[in-house]
Amino acid sequence: MLPVEWGLLLLIIIANGAPVVAARLFGDWGGRPLDGSWILADGHRLLGDAKTWRGVLAAILATGLSAALLNWPVGVGIVIGLAAMLGDVLSSFIKRRSGLNSSSQAVGLDQIPEALLPLLAVAETFALDGCTIMVIIAGFVVLELSLSPLFYWLGIRKRPY
Repeated sequence: MLPVEWGLLLLIIIANGAPVVAARLFGDWGGRPLDGSWILADGHRLLGDAKTWRGVLAAILATGLSAALLNWPVGVGIVIGLAAMLGDVLSSFIKRRSGLNSSSQAVGLDQIPEALLPLLAVAETFALDGCTIMVIIAGFVVLELSLSPLFYWLGIRKRPY
């Protein structure tokens, strides 16, 4: 049986990878932007084209299914997927307000909210302490930064980060 920490890390990776895989599999189909192309007073989009309904749905479905495969409640997977996408949306919102383009790289901001929010959402369920949360986040950051260039080389990602 997989240790809880490894299972949580796996679900966070799946949640954040599912939208990328869905974009590759489905192309433009279902790729409607979450923000409806809304431009704020600062002249920048609320989120950008990379944040789509398809991506959110893919993350929720993939983590729910993956949780079931781990013999965890499907609801735990759904919460992790939803919270990871909320973290991704939050980081995109901050990046747009900072003047960074959609899909631009911001090390830390691109990874930490996407891992922290799901872990906080299930911290009580799994009795996670601060140290465990930090270790899982660090693992996610290292894996995401090291695997992204590989996924780019394999043609899964559009950018090497």
